[in-house]
Amino acid sequence: MPASPMPDGPQDAVPSHYFEDPTIAPDPVIVDVTLPDTAFTMETDTGVFSRGHLDAGTSLLLRSNVALASDGHLLDLGAGSGAMAMTMARRSPASTVWAVDVNSRARDLCRRNVKRNNLTNIRVATPDDIPEGVQFSTIWSNPPIRIGKPALRVLLLTWLARITDDGTATLVVQKHLGADSMQRWLTSKGYPTERVAAKSGFRLLLVRSGAKSRT
Repeated sequence: MPASPMPDGPQDAVPSHYFEDPTIAPDPVIVDVTLPDTAFTMETDTGVFSRGHLDAGTSLLLRSNVALASDGHLLDLGAGSGAMAMTMARRSPASTVWAVDVNSRARDLCRRNVKRNNLTNIRVATPDDIPEGVQFSTIWSNPPIRIGKPALRVLLLTWLARITDDGTATLVVQKHLGADSMQRWLTSKGYPTERVAAKSGFRLLLVRSGAKSRT
C-alpha cells in the first residue's frame, strides 16, 4: 500500500498539516463538539488541520445524513484530530474505524482524543499500517486539496479502489477549490459521483464503488 502522496517543494509552500512531522511549536487547544446525535471533546493543535474549532466542511459532513455502514471497516482519510473518526465510531459501534493520517502530530492527537472519549473501535494508523486485504464499507474525507491535482488524484484512486462493492465514500470539497471538476473526474474514472449537499461554499460528494462500472 503506497503512502499518501506528499507535496513537493519547501514546507512553507503548503500548510504544515500536510507534512509528516510539523516543525511549528505545539500549542494545544481543547474543543467541544456537539452534533445532533452525539457530542465529544477533542484536543487540537498547531501543525494539524483546524486548530481550535471544527472546520465548516467537516461540520457539514458530520451534520448531514450521508451513508455510514453499521459494521465492517470504515475509513477517516486524513483524520487530523479525529472528529470524523470519533463520529463514525459513535454512530457505528460494531465497526472498526481506521483513522489515517501521514502527520505524526495528528496521529498522536487522535490517539489522545480516542482515549479521552473512551472509544475502543478506532485504530489510528499511517497509510502503510493498513493490511492490504482490508476493504472499506464507508470512507469519509476532507481531502488534502492543496497537495496539488496530480498527487490528490493518485491519493483518491488509491483509496477508492478499496471500497467494497456496495460501499461509498463521502468527500467534502470547497467549490472554489474544484469540487465540481472533481465530481466530473471521479465519474469519468468509473466512480459514479453525485453532489448530495452544499452549504457555505462546500460540496458533499457521494462516491459509489466503481465495481459495476468495471464489469
